[in-house]
Amino acid sequence: MYFATVFLVLPICLALAALTDFLEMTIPNRIPVILVTAFLVAAPFSGLSLGDLAWHFAAAGSVFVVVFALFALNVMGGGDAKLLSAAALWFGFNASLAEFLILTAYIGGALTILVILARAHWLKLEFVGIRLPQTLMVANKIPYAIAIGAAGLIAYPSSPLVMAAIRNLG
Repeated sequence: MYFATVFLVLPICLALAALTDFLEMTIPNRIPVILVTAFLVAAPFSGLSLGDLAWHFAAAGSVFVVVFALFALNVMGGGDAKLLSAAALWFGFNASLAEFLILTAYIGGALTILVILARAHWLKLEFVGIRLPQTLMVANKIPYAIAIGAAGLIAYPSSPLVMAAIRNLG
């Protein structure tokens, strides 16, 4: 159960969040809830100290403060803010969190450019048979869970829970 939780929950949740955000421009609330719950289930078996676990919660709380401010300024969607905060819980306050957040920013920037280009060339894309969801054409909205998910999957192998699970396999 422990290994399945560590190795499957975060990747599956990130992929589902990216997919639903792309198709519907929404991230179901159950995805961040599952991420937090799965972390709480797996963390006691990971071998992380109470201090380490506190740093994981501090990381999630710090990310939440920043993304909540961005949400309040209408720069980021609420679902994206919840997803980013819940995913940060899995990374803790260390280099893997920095890697995750930096990758999210870079991939998010590239994604934003691609969405703007797709919107500008919508009719040309449809003419050549490329059909994108109508929700993607909503002005001022970017399906940022795609960037969060991609960055999370790239940084995931260096997360403390994964590293601990790999050590426990041997």
